[in-house]
Order: sequence, then C-alpha cells, then structure tokens
Amino acid sequence: MPDWTDEVADSIENAVVMVRDKTVVPVERIVAYVIAGLFILFLVTALGILLSVGAFRLVDVYLPSGSWATWLVFGGVFMAGGLLLLSLRR
Repeated sequence: MPDWTDEVADSIENAVVMVRDKTVVPVERIVAYVIAGLFILFLVTALGILLSVGAFRLVDVYLPSGSWATWLVFGGVFMAGGLLLLSLRR
C-alpha cells in the first residue's frame, strides 16, 4: 500500500515546479536579455563618445587655421545630420 504522504508531497512539488517553470524561468530570461542589452548600450555609447573626441582631436591637429575650423566642420556635419533626420520625420 503506497504512502499517501509521499503522493501529496510529490503532487505539491510538481505543482510548484510547474508554476515556477511557467512564471519565473521566462522572467529570468527576459531580465538577462534586458541587462545584456543595457550593458551593450553603455559600451556603444562610451565607444561613440571616445571615437567622437578622437576624431575631433585628429581633425584639429591636421586642419589648418586653428580650432575654429574644426568646430565649423563638426558643426556642419552635425547640422547636416540633424537636417537629414528632420526631413525624414513623419
């Protein structure tokens, strides 16, 4: 004759495992993707800032007439990019 306490404990454990598999496991996966995405976004942002500063300094060194010409070039590039994005809006 089987022990009814073992059957009850097994059924409770199965129910808890089923609920955990349908709720906690997908949320853990989503949170892991969000954290990885935020980390990648942080790295890309930092890399973009460093590349922008490096490009500015490189142009400042090789462009004659001092730093005002560098500011003029970068201002023109960013203004052209802004106008392009402005024309693409809906």
